[in-house]
Amino acid sequence: MFNIEEELKKLPGKPGVYVMRDKEDNIIYVGKAVSLKNRVRSYFRKTNKTERIKKMVSLIDHFEYIVVDNESEALILECNLIKKNRPKFNVLLKDDKTYPYIKIDVKSDYPNVIITRRLLNDGAKYFGPYANPGAAKEMLDFIKKKYKIRQCRNFKSTTRACLNYHIKRCLAPCVGYVTPEEYKKQIDEIIDLLEGKTDKIIKELDIQMQQASEKLDFEKAAELRDRKMAIERVSTKQKVSNISENNIDVIGLYKSEIEVCIEVFFVRGSKMIGREHYFFKELKDMEDSEILTGFIKQYYLDNPNIPSKIMLREELPEKDVIEQWLSTILGKKVELKSPKKGEKLRFVEMAENNAKVTLENKEKDKSEILMELKEVLKMDKLPRKIETYDISNISGEFMVAGMCVMQDGVIKKNLSRRFKIKTVLTQDDPKCMEEVVTRRLAHSLESATEQEKKGFGKLPDVIFADGGITQIRAIKTAIAKYENEGQKLDIKVFGMVKNDKHQTRALIDEERHEIAISENLMNLITKFQDTVHDTAISYHRKLREQSITHSELDDIKGIGEVKKKALLKHFGSVEKIKKASKEELMQVKGITEELAEKMSH
Repeated sequence: MFNIEEELKKLPGKPGVYVMRDKEDNIIYVGKAVSLKNRVRSYFRKTNKTERIKKMVSLIDHFEYIVVDNESEALILECNLIKKNRPKFNVLLKDDKTYPYIKIDVKSDYPNVIITRRLLNDGAKYFGPYANPGAAKEMLDFIKKKYKIRQCRNFKSTTRACLNYHIKRCLAPCVGYVTPEEYKKQIDEIIDLLEGKTDKIIKELDIQMQQASEKLDFEKAAELRDRKMAIERVSTKQKVSNISENNIDVIGLYKSEIEVCIEVFFVRGSKMIGREHYFFKELKDMEDSEILTGFIKQYYLDNPNIPSKIMLREELPEKDVIEQWLSTILGKKVELKSPKKGEKLRFVEMAENNAKVTLENKEKDKSEILMELKEVLKMDKLPRKIETYDISNISGEFMVAGMCVMQDGVIKKNLSRRFKIKTVLTQDDPKCMEEVVTRRLAHSLESATEQEKKGFGKLPDVIFADGGITQIRAIKTAIAKYENEGQKLDIKVFGMVKNDKHQTRALIDEERHEIAISENLMNLITKFQDTVHDTAISYHRKLREQSITHSELDDIKGIGEVKKKALLKHFGSVEKIKKASKEELMQVKGITEELAEKMSH
């Protein structure tokens, strides 16, 4: 058995990475330390800890550690372990958020310029990200219009040029009309454009225009002039500051009561070429420097667009080791700067202000809904988690229930759950509701493992019953079972009353009092009610179809899943299979004469 106090005594005073695990052996936190002995022991001593750390420590069942030679090695190992295991108490970037980049495969003799959302370590150049996909498409359209690059996805040599060559949109490398060296000149110019080096391009275009004019090639000179004017317009749109840095990322952070937002500006050659933002929940009690440190470690791991300078408000405790790590990856010096005055500070402030606006805009609609719900339901706290249930059956057969969750004013379909009714044998919707809610409460109150509890999460603040007073009473009965055992469950229960158009026209409480709601709230709750209804009825339909299929086919010896699917695919339904002749059945792969005989009887 793992004895934490005994294991703490064995910790070495060397650099390394420590891994905290819970009773189910899940990794809940990964950290690095200059001295494992000092750092890991600090978690278990009576010091001023944040609520988040207190909660984490309460879940630690055992820990392990890996000793390394220096702090740089510890940082790299820490980043990789966090990326692989995604521990719940580390600052985590979500994997499902991707922004478009513009990609140029510079290793090719005749590179193409495309939009992609996948960052690969393939030697190509990536530019972005573009927070607005429309901006990436606009830039790509501009490049295709002003530069004669190939636009075919699958490049191969041919004897005939495509239409783009004839309308002067391509130099036709496919038929050898341009050498790789000549083609690369315009690719180099496109790279300069995407990196914000427009002054360099404009100077070069002025020289080329002068040369074309001297040769009396006025058509060429006019083409170059048009390209120059277009690039100047793009340059003006991108310019956001007089800051003189060439290659920097600017990071701003803003906290609300619910979330944290981090905004990243990408500045290349004094011009903003893109930005993106990330949201994090339940980090408000963490220090800004701790959040930013965790963010930077994950954000720049495997990122092909590491800048030469990163500007942010906070001076990070791990500044030196992070700089060393990033410099090693990039192959040249990377600095973390925290400006105190001047234009650079104003740029950091701009990133912070944008993070604030981004977060406030995101939370505005949700907070208005939550505040309205709190008011109409006369609650002391915000109803951040609401659950609703629906029963589905036909004449008491295949009785099931659906559960849906609304978290912070947003319906979370991924948190929906389905139940088979186990204890009610006749059609009695209130009794079914009581059973389902009792089982749901048990998951959070009685589950032996954290993994089982995770399936349903925290108890709801409110339960909406899909029905009237009988459903409300059934849910209250389920709640009372636990309150009678001494547990205080602060869960409000309301019914959803529909109008003739199947919309939720009002809510009712357990005293049958109708609660008027706004049109906006009515639309949301109607959608909530429809979602749980769809969850329940789709599960009911699935079980009914499975039962029909089973009763007709699975009882025949020799008919397994593969043959069953083949028969259903061939005939379309069980009824058609029953009507088929022996010869027709034998047309299906795997159906022998013997099986066909059995099915025909």
